[in-house]
Amino acid sequence: MPTVREKCLLSLLILSTLSSSVSSLSIRVDRRALRRDPLRTPLRLNSLPVATVATAAREFAASAFSAPVGPTALLPSAGINLVLFSALRPALLGRLTVSGAAHAFALAVGLWASVGPAGWSVAVAYFFLGSAVTKVRFREKEAAGIAEGRGGRRGPENVWGSAATALACAALSASTGARRFLGLDRDLLLLGFVAALSTKLADTFASEIGKAYGKTTFMIIPPFERCDPGTEGGVSAEGTAAAAVGGFILSVYGAWALKTLTFPMVLVSTLSAFVATNVESVLGATMQGKSGFEWMSNEVVNFINTLIGAGMAMALGKFILRM
Repeated sequence: MPTVREKCLLSLLILSTLSSSVSSLSIRVDRRALRRDPLRTPLRLNSLPVATVATAAREFAASAFSAPVGPTALLPSAGINLVLFSALRPALLGRLTVSGAAHAFALAVGLWASVGPAGWSVAVAYFFLGSAVTKVRFREKEAAGIAEGRGGRRGPENVWGSAATALACAALSASTGARRFLGLDRDLLLLGFVAALSTKLADTFASEIGKAYGKTTFMIIPPFERCDPGTEGGVSAEGTAAAAVGGFILSVYGAWALKTLTFPMVLVSTLSAFVATNVESVLGATMQGKSGFEWMSNEVVNFINTLIGAGMAMALGKFILRM
């Protein structure tokens, strides 16, 4: 059986592999020396048998996702995220600016402390799925002037515009315990947490797939005039379908990770994400960038979007699902 130290290091290796950075590591160790003095001798990861790696990976995943979803001490949360962010640094800096990565770290610590590794992983899934869909036909979108700025890398404003609502729901779910907050119990707040991130992913899918593959784009408000892809308030059939898919994917993953969401809650989260994404398009068409609404930036609209998604999901959960 692998030692605890081997499991920890092997888990980091698996995470590093996801960011394609493991090939740059040159860790060398003698396992015999490890048995003699495990604290002073570094570990040669490539000397361990495949069975040991597989066992460590399974046990790491099982321990992470079987743990109760709830508060974790802040200092350990910060330490764990520091290790993970260091291991995933190449992948993160390809998708975030330096300041964006710093703010993402603060967000990650808050989520880990509030909802543990399982809840934290829902935000990670949103981040990587959103980043991946942003890169779809990126060169064509960039040539047309409708691609995300900074090569698709997110800054602090994107981090908080996308995830502030989710963090608030997560923090409140951790603080309520068996009590209620404004009539909302812990499960409802966790539903709001998943719905907020699902809403933002639905919006990202709609925008990026619509710009990449949308054949006909028209304004979402009357008289529904045709417009160029990437226009605020513009929608397409392809982007609209992608919104439903994106919201459903993250809702399903959130239910699996948190173990507290039932299938009806997944449907509620998906529906709320879809409706909120279309409401965001209405805001983009009627208010964003318009005279008197200069304060309504894209990030503010994103925040409102997630607030609507989370709020609608919790309202449906309370009054329709009787949570």
